[in-house]
Amino acid sequence: MRKFLKFVHDDNVYCKYYEVFYILFHTGLRISEFCGLTIKDIDLKNRIINIDHQLQRIGSMEYHIESTKTNAGIRKLPMTEDVFRMFRAILEDRPTDFPEIMVDGYVGFLFRDKNGMPEVALHWEHRLKNAVNRYNSIFRVQLPKITPHICRHTYCSNQAKAGMNPKTLQYLMGHSDIGVTMNTYTHLGLDDAKNEMIRMEELEQARKEVDKAEDKKPMKQNMFKVV
Repeated sequence: MRKFLKFVHDDNVYCKYYEVFYILFHTGLRISEFCGLTIKDIDLKNRIINIDHQLQRIGSMEYHIESTKTNAGIRKLPMTEDVFRMFRAILEDRPTDFPEIMVDGYVGFLFRDKNGMPEVALHWEHRLKNAVNRYNSIFRVQLPKITPHICRHTYCSNQAKAGMNPKTLQYLMGHSDIGVTMNTYTHLGLDDAKNEMIRMEELEQARKEVDKAEDKKPMKQNMFKVV
């Protein structure tokens, strides 16, 4: 992920998509949720992303706003510092000369085509695919296929590996069933288990050192009271 994002950041063709790729890798948003975001959904003051709908386009080129995939999909996501900077850049660079098209009462979509229609999942699927192809045409070590869903899964896996509470991760991902979230934890491998054991040992060693230091502290005279 890091190598790919650095490549996109430095590439003179795909650098314009860097902020979006970064957000997809670092928020776990479903691509339909991201495409449905409007200006009012991005609260830069409080650093919150409001998720309560998604944008879909059906085969006949009809655009529709739908509710989130599940009730759990309705959520407010806190922004990290980096994600905050990405959204701020997107809003600052958002063209003002494109038409503002309303879809089912929603207007102000973050990304629109030249006709003012909001961009949909297919746009970002193609851009990710083309960016990976460009990377693989340059470097010997090839990248695997990257899709918006893989970005979402990568975020979920990274948070699980970092030891995030499963219930917190369930909320961030918008999973209605904790079992879906827990599957991410069960897919962790031997290396992840080794790293977790090392982390637990380090925590236990730190606790022992703190206890040892507490035992060595001299007793204050005023701790003893003459009766």
